[in-house]
Amino acid sequence: MTYLPAPDRYDRMVYNRCGASGLLLPAISLGLWQNFGHDTPHRTKQAICRTAFDHGITHFDLANNYGPPPGAAEEAFGELLRTDFRAHRDELIISTKAGYRMWDGPYGEMGGRKHLISSCDQSLKRLGLDYVDIFYSHRFDPDTPLEETMGALAEIVRSGRALYVGLSSYNSARTRDAAAILKDLGVPCLIHQPSYSILNRWVERDRLRETLGELGIGSIAFSPLAQGMLTSKYLKGVPDGSRATKGGPFRDGFLTETALQSIRNLNAMAEERGQTLAQMAIAWVLRGGGITTALIGASKPQQVIDCAGAVGNLTFTDEELARIDEISSEEDINIWAQSSEGV
Repeated sequence: MTYLPAPDRYDRMVYNRCGASGLLLPAISLGLWQNFGHDTPHRTKQAICRTAFDHGITHFDLANNYGPPPGAAEEAFGELLRTDFRAHRDELIISTKAGYRMWDGPYGEMGGRKHLISSCDQSLKRLGLDYVDIFYSHRFDPDTPLEETMGALAEIVRSGRALYVGLSSYNSARTRDAAAILKDLGVPCLIHQPSYSILNRWVERDRLRETLGELGIGSIAFSPLAQGMLTSKYLKGVPDGSRATKGGPFRDGFLTETALQSIRNLNAMAEERGQTLAQMAIAWVLRGGGITTALIGASKPQQVIDCAGAVGNLTFTDEELARIDEISSEEDINIWAQSSEGV
């Protein structure tokens, strides 16, 4: 059956300017990090993406290594572009990244020119596109000159492979250096993608939010729900089939008693606000306009609907913000700390 998007989709979403650029991004974006590999039925992926677009989510975020296996998410979304979204390509912002291990040998990861440009070409082939809207350096490479990494990003834009470039998990100091190089090359950094949630606040300690504002760079916070911890999923224990039972990036020990108590406290507060926990957690990330868009993941369409509902109430009183600080604790869940915090 031919997919016809909801005619009122743009009335359902809030759109924010991305830094000092001319690009507007939806307050909620959809990431295909998990649940878009070969272990998820294609119909489920299709339903998730259709639901997202029906709710005004125009930004779909990928990376070359998303799967499993690596590359599978781009292939799946490429198929959806052909079957569902071909007529709507110019309504979509599609991003992808390179930097993590993708193929064997010395050129299969990190920030060298060879890896980044080869990765971009491979991603375009899997997606079936001539260009992506945003191409990211997925992580900082301490062994490659930053000038080489940023030069490769600039070349990707100049060659027409991408419209914009971004950084992911770079700390504040590295972001300043990278942005300066890109500015000199005439290809400004559009956006930064850090992990950020109520339970993971490294961007505040690092003052990354302030740095991005000063530099006119937009931001997209990934894992705003702390890989599902900031949802109703774990209020009554660990359900079968949840990330906590599958291993992978959700590590043993994340669901400490302290974390579970924070989650219960926050859920009670969300109920008082007339929101789900997920909605309040997303609204908190977006508070005050410091973050352009919150990047969610989903394993079913209803989760997209729930998260998109966060735009119904994005404001907090000073008292509410103080209470969130009081009833929650920051947890040791930043598995990207080596890139982001330099430890």
